Amino acid sequence: MNLTSLKSRLRDAVEDRSEVLLEASQRIHDHPELGYKEHFAHDLLSGMLEAEGLAVERGAFGLDTAFVARAGHSGPRIAVLCEYDALPGIGHACGHNIIAAAGLGAGLAAASVAEEVGGQVVILGTPAEEGGGGKILMARAGAFEGVDAALMVHPAGYDLTRMNVIAVQELLATYTGKAAHAAAFPQDGRNALDAAVLGYLNVAALRQHILPTERVHGIFADAGEKANIVPARAVAEWLVRSDSIASLEPLKERVVAALRAGASATGCELEIRWRPVVYADMLDNEVMLNLYKANAGALGRTVMEPDAQHQVVGSTDMGNVSYLVPSIHPMVAAAPAGTQIHTPDFADHARGAGGDQAVVAGALAMAWTVADLWLGEGVLSAVQAEFDQTMARVGPAGRRSAIGEGSGA
Repeated sequence: MNLTSLKSRLRDAVEDRSEVLLEASQRIHDHPELGYKEHFAHDLLSGMLEAEGLAVERGAFGLDTAFVARAGHSGPRIAVLCEYDALPGIGHACGHNIIAAAGLGAGLAAASVAEEVGGQVVILGTPAEEGGGGKILMARAGAFEGVDAALMVHPAGYDLTRMNVIAVQELLATYTGKAAHAAAFPQDGRNALDAAVLGYLNVAALRQHILPTERVHGIFADAGEKANIVPARAVAEWLVRSDSIASLEPLKERVVAALRAGASATGCELEIRWRPVVYADMLDNEVMLNLYKANAGALGRTVMEPDAQHQVVGSTDMGNVSYLVPSIHPMVAAAPAGTQIHTPDFADHARGAGGDQAVVAGALAMAWTVADLWLGEGVLSAVQAEFDQTMARVGPAGRRSAIGEGSGA
């Protein structure tokens, strides 16, 4: 089978399953679940894969809401990734229902021809992208061993080659002081809330002197119990973001110094606890991106390079995957131009006509990209050569950091 006829077969395979894919997207949207609690989505997608005759390992890689299905026994092994966790309060405002359904569609289409073509596809259900680092834990358990390339799509207000992915790690700052009656014996107290507030102000001052691409933002999660009691405990949650997993480390040190100064000034204690996953920057494989861009273009979508007016900035554990295997994470338009993700408006569009169109287009563009990786002359060699050059620049320390070693966790 040549590449042209394979892509024709894949188009038919996706279009024949379009109703199933839209059902998956809409039902997941209607049942938003937080990270590591996505039992409805896990069971729905697993059942749809099994209905097509695929063997599904549910609860894969030691995670209750991860799954894996495989097709083909020889040839290049390509992983298609699904995400399906939601955000607290605003549901699928990041459109992971679209990611899940598009990944399902691409995976099922590729699986339907894998044996005949001589290729392999791995369909991975990856939980808890919104801060839980599901892909990182799956990587530690071997999910990407033997994989030649990995891809997924993410919805947005534009068709873009990539998301501007920056590294991030979350910390919990717990201040401990001493309670006292705030009116009768304030001199006996040590105010943990004051310590947290001073730490916050210190970080605010620090923001003037970090790179324009870096971000530090936080909230107070615990600020005392009653106004007439000197707070003995205060908790702040922080996200620290930088351009790369390497540049993140010195920024983390500066943030901790700012937070500790608040504790020192008030005579309080501070416990710093970093979340045990650190999200890496995204090492987009340009060869794969060009393939995806051409395939999406053949569907009538103009995929742009991000610029100052057209971009999405954020963090994703797909970045960590890109340190392990050649990977892409393009954005597929699912809402009117400029609609921001992580908003109620985007959540509405993720279940609307634009979201449905993104499911089918994303599934087909990915399936065609899998076909290019399977049969394109010299394509996989070029993908691997670029990846090797990228990893030589990053070095072994970067790769170890991407799966958790040396992360400061």
